[in-house]
Order: sequence, then C-alpha cells, then structure tokens
Amino acid sequence: MGENIAGVEIPDSALARSATELVRDVATPLVYDHSRRVFLWGALRGRRDGLRFDPELLYVGAMFHDLGLTERFRRDDQRFEIDGADEARRFLAEHGVDGERADRVWTAIALHTTPEIPLHMAPEIALVTRGVELDVLGLGYHEVDERQRAEVVGAHPRPDFKNGILAAFTDGIRHRPETTFGNVKADVLAHFVPGFARGDFVEVIENSPWPE
Repeated sequence: MGENIAGVEIPDSALARSATELVRDVATPLVYDHSRRVFLWGALRGRRDGLRFDPELLYVGAMFHDLGLTERFRRDDQRFEIDGADEARRFLAEHGVDGERADRVWTAIALHTTPEIPLHMAPEIALVTRGVELDVLGLGYHEVDERQRAEVVGAHPRPDFKNGILAAFTDGIRHRPETTFGNVKADVLAHFVPGFARGDFVEVIENSPWPE
C-alpha cells in the first residue's frame, strides 16, 4: 500500500517512485520537501473543488517544478521553470508518457510562477500552481483544514522555509538575470543581488529599432 498523508495517497507507480528518487538525489531537502508539499496541497485543493485529475501527472509536475533551481538541471539560457519542464518531458518519454499528457505536465511546470492563467487550464496545470501558491505565498492557506496542514507539515517540515526558499530562488537564477524580465523572480534578484537592474517593458518598446 502506498504512503498516505492527510488522506492523500502518494502515487506508488514505477514512474512516481522514479520521480521521487530523482528529486531526492538532486535537490536539497528544502526543495524536496517543498515539492512533496506542493503535490499534497494541490491534491487536497483538487479534491475540495471536485476536480478530476491524474494523481501521477500532478505528482510529476509538483516534484519536477523546481528542478531548474538544482545544480544538475539549471541552465543559463532560459527561465528556470522551463529547465524543469523540459526535464519532466524527457523523463516522461523515458517512461512511455508522451503527447498531450506530457504536454500537460510541461505546461504545469512552465507556468507555475505565472499568476492566474494556469488556474483556467487543465486540472493538473491549475493544481501545481495552487500547490505552489499555498506553500510559498500562503494563498489558499485557510482553504485547507488545520489538521490536514499539520499532517502535511509533520511529514514534510518547513523549518525557516521563507528564508530558505528565497535563498534557493536567488542561487538558481542569479547567473541568468535576463530570464527574469517580466516575471516575479525579478523581485527576488532586486532584493538579494546587489546591482541588479530589472528590465523595463516601456524602455524596451521605446528603444526598439522601430522608428515610431
């Protein structure tokens, strides 16, 4: 029988076990526990809202969503969200999952820091974002029962999580500041990287090669 946390069954397929092993191997304990909580929060929210979702796809999306912050998978030429999304697609293909199902996971990861839009998409996409928003921003905190919150955090603790996740964000993107243009991670670099200057959308328009 698979692991059950706060009434949520952790997927116990070969694919899910491989995903767990990979993330445990490459991520810090902070990112690993965060990723597991994202799945649990997403599943709890999906159940509360009566959504029909594939737990296995939601699990891979949640577990891989921050792989772009890890030393093994971080690149320097694209947003960290795409690093994780690309690795998830490769991983799923190795396990015989492709086409629309793989696209769903890719999109869930690629859009997990984009406000609002994922919430209008397929349940797995919406619920990865719901899980991230709850764990990082506290959005929907009171939508989860206090007992369930305690059980999830008991299984996957979050000691000094706010400072730890901000440090993980900074370490994972400080070498590619240009990828934060127009997204929330520019706020992270503005707080923690001296000399960072965020891109300005209006200036890009005004300084484009078009004469008018």
